[in-house]
Amino acid sequence: MDDTSPTPLGTTPAQLELRPRRGLNLFWRTFFFLALLLFGSIVAWLQTFRALESEPRAIQSAQQLASLVNLSRAALRYSDAIGRVSLIKTLAEEEQVRITPREPTDQVDTFERDKLSERIAEKLKARLGSNTIVASSVNGEKGLWIGFSIEGDAYWLITDPSKVGPSRNSTWVIWLMTAGALSLAGAAFIARLINRPLKDLSFAASRMRDGDFDASLLDEKVATSEIRAVNIGFNRMAQQLSKIEQDRVIMLAGISHDLRTPLARLRLETEMSVSDPDAREHMAADISQLDAIIDKFLDYARPEPQQLAPVSLNSVVGAAVYAVADYDDMRVAVDIPDNMVVLADEVELSRVISNLLENARRYGKSPETGTALVEITAKTREQWVLIKVRDHGEGVSPETLPKLTGPFFRGDAARTAASGAGLGLAIVEKTLQRMGGVFSLANATGGGLAAHIRLRRS
Repeated sequence: MDDTSPTPLGTTPAQLELRPRRGLNLFWRTFFFLALLLFGSIVAWLQTFRALESEPRAIQSAQQLASLVNLSRAALRYSDAIGRVSLIKTLAEEEQVRITPREPTDQVDTFERDKLSERIAEKLKARLGSNTIVASSVNGEKGLWIGFSIEGDAYWLITDPSKVGPSRNSTWVIWLMTAGALSLAGAAFIARLINRPLKDLSFAASRMRDGDFDASLLDEKVATSEIRAVNIGFNRMAQQLSKIEQDRVIMLAGISHDLRTPLARLRLETEMSVSDPDAREHMAADISQLDAIIDKFLDYARPEPQQLAPVSLNSVVGAAVYAVADYDDMRVAVDIPDNMVVLADEVELSRVISNLLENARRYGKSPETGTALVEITAKTREQWVLIKVRDHGEGVSPETLPKLTGPFFRGDAARTAASGAGLGLAIVEKTLQRMGGVFSLANATGGGLAAHIRLRRS
C-alpha cells in the first residue's frame, strides 16, 4: 500500500513532539561533565606538582654535578700521569663519566633547553664559577657536558643527562591513567546516584500515564530532603488522580444505570401507546441512538489497561468485513498477508476496525457513486504491523485533520451527513493507545481519508 502518512510510521506531529529527541541522556551528560571536571583537576594537580618539584630537583642535580666535577678535578690534580689515565678509565667504566680535553674549536650546544635545565646550569655556574660551560652536545655528540679547568688545562666531564632530568614521562602517564580510571569509576557512580531518582520518577510518571497508579508510588524515606519532598508530592498527586478516576468510573456507571432505566420504560411505552407505526419507529430509533451514545461515552471513559495477547489480524478484519458485507452502500477490499499476528486485545481491535468501517460508510462515500469504497491493507516493518483503512470520499481539510480524534468533534460539511456523538475516532485512538499502538489520520493521495494504525508484532 502507498504510505500517505504525513509522518514516519503513521505517527502524528503531536506524538513526534512528545517523542524524546536523540542525544545524551541525563546519566551520560552528568558522567561526561564530572569526568571532564575530574580530568581537568588531575592535570592541574600534576602540573602543580611538577612546578613545585622543579626548584628542589634543580638544586639537588646541581649539587650532585658540582660534587662530581670537584671530586674529578681533585683526583686528576693530585694524581700522576699514569694514575690519571687509570682514574679516567675507571670513571668511564664504573661511573659512566668520561673526561676529555676541551679544545677551542669544539662546537658547543648550550644545555638550557627548558626551565629545569636553565636552573641546573645557573646553579652549576654559581657553585663552580662563572666560566663553567654546560652543554647538551659537543661536536654533535649528545650528553651532559660540563667544562672545567685544572691548572689552566681545559677539560670536559661528560655524563648521562637523564640523571639530572625531570621524572620519566612514563611515571606520570601511569599515575595519570590510574587516576583517570578511578575518576571515571567515581563519575559513573555519582552520575548513577544522581540519575536514579529522576529515572524512578520518569518510570512512575509513565505508569501513572497508563493508569497503573499503584505501581507509580515513589520512596518517601530517601535520605535527600529535596528528592523526598518531590516523591511525597508525586505520591499525593497520584493518590488524588486515582481517587478522581475511581469517582469518574462510579459516576459514569451510575449515569449509565440511571439513564437506561427510563429509556427502557420509554421504549416499552412507545411500543404500547403510540398507534402510528411510522412515529413509533422513529421514536424507537431515537431511543436506540441515545442508548448507543451512552455506550460511546462509557467506551471513551474506560480507564482499564488492556490485556494484550497474540491476535490474528486476518480473523479480526475478516469478521468486521463480514458484518458489513450486506450493506448496499459499501464495498470493502482487503489486502493483508496470511498469518499476520499482532499484540492486541481481540475484542477491542475488532471494535476499532468496526468503528473505522462505520466511519468510512457514514462519511467516506464517493461523490460520483454514493458508495463507500474502503480498502484495508497491512504490512510489517521491523517489530511493527502497519494497517491502513482508506476510503475514497472527499477527505477533509488539512486544518481539520488533527481535530478529528478529539472528543465530540465533527469534521466539515462534506463528512457530517450522519448523526452521532462525535466520539468514534476518539475512542479508536484511545483504545489503540491502551494497546501500545499509534493512530493517525491523513488525506490519501488519490482522494479520501486514510486511517493509519501501528501495532506491535506478536
